[in-house]
Amino acid sequence: MSTMTVTLLLFGTFFVLLAVGVPIAIGISVAAFASILMILPPDQAIFVVMQKMNTGLESFTLLAIPLFILAGNIMNNGGIAKRLIALAELVTGRVPGSLVHTNIVGNMLFGALSGSAVAAAAAIGGTMSKQQRERGYDPAFTAAANIASAPTGLLIPPTTAFIVYSMIAGGTSIAALFMAGAVPGILMGLTVIAVALVYAIRKKYPTSGAVSAAQAGKTILDAIPALLLIIVVVGGIVAGIFTATEGAGIAVAYCLILALLYRSLTWGDIKAIMGRTIATTGVILLLIAASSAMSWVMAYTGMPQTISDLLLGVSDNPIVILLLINVVLIVVGTFMDITPAILIFTPIFLPIAEGIGMDPVHFGVVLVFNMCIGTMTPPVGSVLFIGTSLAGTTIEKVIPRLLPYLAALFLMLLIVTFVPTLSLWLPGAMGLL
Repeated sequence: MSTMTVTLLLFGTFFVLLAVGVPIAIGISVAAFASILMILPPDQAIFVVMQKMNTGLESFTLLAIPLFILAGNIMNNGGIAKRLIALAELVTGRVPGSLVHTNIVGNMLFGALSGSAVAAAAAIGGTMSKQQRERGYDPAFTAAANIASAPTGLLIPPTTAFIVYSMIAGGTSIAALFMAGAVPGILMGLTVIAVALVYAIRKKYPTSGAVSAAQAGKTILDAIPALLLIIVVVGGIVAGIFTATEGAGIAVAYCLILALLYRSLTWGDIKAIMGRTIATTGVILLLIAASSAMSWVMAYTGMPQTISDLLLGVSDNPIVILLLINVVLIVVGTFMDITPAILIFTPIFLPIAEGIGMDPVHFGVVLVFNMCIGTMTPPVGSVLFIGTSLAGTTIEKVIPRLLPYLAALFLMLLIVTFVPTLSLWLPGAMGLL
């Protein structure tokens, strides 16, 4: 059985199942099994699938994922979002369209702490939407700004996306990935602010006005405990004091203590949080297990090398190859969530990227940046739908307002892709590369 035949069967089966509404994890498992049947007898194929799915979960690093999810869920209910919004408004209060900029900066802060674009869009956008409506803001405009800025937390550390990528990318340093994502993540947020500012000035949106020094001081003091989480967790991982998994455990304990001090959690809340964490973790781990079987099929049949040869057959120019990879990833991001996309396409595109001299840390940032854009585009964009719902508007009204943000973010993606220093100088300066 030729590699091309297995490749077509694997991805053909997967995309057909995806098109008819089969859950992604099930689609990956079935596609992997069908492909293995072309290589091995049925009894051996079943054994290999089960074995690879099991070994795919045998990783201490994987424990960081449910722990970071739990920390994010605690923050979502623990009164932390409200304090971060107050800090963001203090920073942006004198800028036209201040409530929208508060939303954007709040998403950057909360997204970095929770590592979840959906959690940021819901917690910050949900809190801000009422105030924005009362101040006369266009709901489609506020929804677009919330949607475009929520994914910044997938780049700004700590983030589970880089943990998943590190596992697939041959153990690429998580600390280096965390630091590499910081500058592009901040640039992504600033890009959204710039687009929002142009629109706000044109529409003459108001500022929030000045606050007293005493009020500013109180706002900063209230937010410091939440912001210290980034310093404690990321700083500890980067300094080598603890691993990413241990850092995730510290994040859970820190968030729980903070929420209890704020007196914003009840036992009922904790029970609900644990339930949501278990449900989300189950989905992610099933995806990882299924993708491990698919990755084995691709490696066994030499699929990455075949795809690499096809791309290099189009051009051997690194610029053209990187443009093609970005185009494919943008398309993938429109219909696939970030975790399965990383699991499936890292083993395909990373060898190609390394073959043209791209650092795996830099490629990880480019991959995640692409997936950030994917979370805000139809038909699967989870952040798009939750942001639209919270603003009380429709997709048809939001998309035209979202297009300028997408255009600006595509441009920033290209800059991050072709200027590796933006991603690599910080981890390089800290001796992590």
